[in-house]
Amino acid sequence: MAKRRVDQMLVDRGLVETRTRAQALIMAGLVFAPNRRIDKPGDQLPEDVPLTVKGQDHPWVSRGGIKLAHGLEHFGFSPEGLTCLDVGASTGGFTDVLLNNGAAKVYAVDVGHGQIAWKLRNDPRVVVLEKCNARHLTSQVIPDPIGALVCDASFIGLRTVLPAAMELCMPGAWAIALIKPQFEAGREAIGPKGVVRDPAVHEAVCATIRDWWQSLEGWSVVGIEPSPITGPEGNREFLIAARRDA
Repeated sequence: MAKRRVDQMLVDRGLVETRTRAQALIMAGLVFAPNRRIDKPGDQLPEDVPLTVKGQDHPWVSRGGIKLAHGLEHFGFSPEGLTCLDVGASTGGFTDVLLNNGAAKVYAVDVGHGQIAWKLRNDPRVVVLEKCNARHLTSQVIPDPIGALVCDASFIGLRTVLPAAMELCMPGAWAIALIKPQFEAGREAIGPKGVVRDPAVHEAVCATIRDWWQSLEGWSVVGIEPSPITGPEGNREFLIAARRDA
């Protein structure tokens, strides 16, 4: 099993915003692996080791939960009683929010493995689909009609990662996905550390994703809302909401 720096793993899993914040939490003694406290930001641990941060300022298993919780409130969507699909589940921040808002079942899909929080892995309402490429989802993999689709994917654009999942959505389903300009814009728009700072690029990317989604038969875009928090390294992100025709 390959090993990686703990501070970088915290960022990649959405547990903290930046490596600087990760390093501060580690030095404060607030980061733990099973049966031990992490003492050094540069510690090398297996990629699938569970990590937890104590004393967080939100109730979710990762910061990503803050984004979806805001989206549900802003767009007036509810997962109560629905079977949901979480694409790019990672640690499970979005899945956690769905369950806490009454979701009956959540398929948590991620191309990686060993990242989803232990409490979610052991929740009977969660079906964990690890090492699963969302681009190839079918009704054989997910046999239930999906009533709510959420997505917080990295290193891939929404137009690539979502189409297969959208085909699994039932009439009347809703969707909320994170638009991440750093994975949608061309290389020329991406600055140091992979950060897109130009508001014009943010606007253009959001318009492109909106127009693409709106062009899909049977789907209507409800709106786009800035995420209440930034992504890794301070990247601005945006929540797009849509509904499938009933």
